[in-house]
Amino acid sequence: MKHLTLTYSLAFFILLLTKSIGAQVVISNPSLGFTQACASDSFNTYYITFAFSPEANLSSTNQFIIELSDASGAFTNATAVYTSAQGTITSSPATIGFSLPTDAVGESYKLRVKSTAPVATSTGSVAFPAYYKIQDTPFSINNLIDTGMYCSGGSYLLTIDNPGADDNDSPLQYPMLTYNWYKETSLTTSVFVASGNTLSVNQPGTYFAETNYGSCTSNSFSNRVTVGESTTNGTFAISSSLGNPYCASQGSTSLSAINGVSYKWYKDGVEIPGATNQMYVTNESGEFSVDVDLGDCSTSASINLDGYGFTSDIDVLGVNTIDDNQTLVATVTTTANSPEFKWYFNNVLITGATTQTYQATKTGNYKVEVTQTLGCVATKEHSFILSKSASKIPNLVSPNSDGFNDTWIIPKAYLSGTNTEVLIMDSQGKIVFKTIDYTNNWPENQLDFNSINPVYYYVITTSDNKTKKGSITIVK
Repeated sequence: MKHLTLTYSLAFFILLLTKSIGAQVVISNPSLGFTQACASDSFNTYYITFAFSPEANLSSTNQFIIELSDASGAFTNATAVYTSAQGTITSSPATIGFSLPTDAVGESYKLRVKSTAPVATSTGSVAFPAYYKIQDTPFSINNLIDTGMYCSGGSYLLTIDNPGADDNDSPLQYPMLTYNWYKETSLTTSVFVASGNTLSVNQPGTYFAETNYGSCTSNSFSNRVTVGESTTNGTFAISSSLGNPYCASQGSTSLSAINGVSYKWYKDGVEIPGATNQMYVTNESGEFSVDVDLGDCSTSASINLDGYGFTSDIDVLGVNTIDDNQTLVATVTTTANSPEFKWYFNNVLITGATTQTYQATKTGNYKVEVTQTLGCVATKEHSFILSKSASKIPNLVSPNSDGFNDTWIIPKAYLSGTNTEVLIMDSQGKIVFKTIDYTNNWPENQLDFNSINPVYYYVITTSDNKTKKGSITIVK
């Protein structure tokens, strides 16, 4: 009886072992439908194909799982990138699509396939590069300033700008990313310099950065920055965040200098109080400049900033003269979008004068306002004075802005283009004005005097050395 029980037990064990062996499934090495996986938010679907056998051994509850290795190809901490529904894949071979995780960054990833009922695992696939390009747009370095400067024996630090803004999707917002820096060797070639978030430059050249997406190409690259040694270049370019010209009516622009130890900003040659940072914010037009202390040396730069968003000019002088019955034709040229023109005579709007040209016949002060009416709405103005030609040299000037005798008007024979020297001295003999290009524009600035009408003296010397001398009395 004991022997019979042992025989039944052994038979039962063999039956179970036979069933277990019969329920096994072998999964082939997965075949990739790609050579590299370069994913982004606009594309992230890849396919693999695998075979398994025998099909009949699959349980109705079986699921196939695709696992992604780490960047070195190890499956110790594998990531499941696809899991099928129970019993949906029943025939071999099978093709399955999956998506990369957003932190995929590396050159040697592998894939494998697992089943759950029965449990089986394939070997790993061939290695492949895989990158999820979480940031795939151009970004800025060096505050978009396209130049940099270092002192002889020193260096200049290039950095990726952060944080990101509407027009600057900084890759520094994504901590998993790394960067490569390059130096241009021609307009179309470059060489690798170093990796990192910053680059210390001590050799002249043009540099830029790219997000390290390995074998995958991308649009995640920076602007170019040309770096030089201060003893050879001596200056750099100031950048305007809104460009130049820009639209002051829509907000201020940020002027940026290169990296330095300290800064002094100027407007039209006058130091701006408190403007000692690398950036200066303004909504004005004018000549802005900055002195930058680089430590062992210094440099400077300037920018003629136009806050109107357009340019315009007028083809007449500041002071013009005409003979009796003559007309002065003044014409404005402009890049303004849908421009509007308004002309004024002695600060009174001239009715009907709404074109870019005006024919002036009366002596006095003229002004034209040019307004850009589309896009950046802004207004620029140009002014000029019209006087009658003098038949003789006057000895009286009344600079009170009434349009009459405001400046010293002399005959055309002595004006600009005749190579005549005009010299004016004060009562002490000090020269206050001297030119060979006189345009009936003296005095250019306000003359300060109280109750006494000052007297000035002139000497006019023609090209053939003939002279005219006399006095000019200034009255209110």
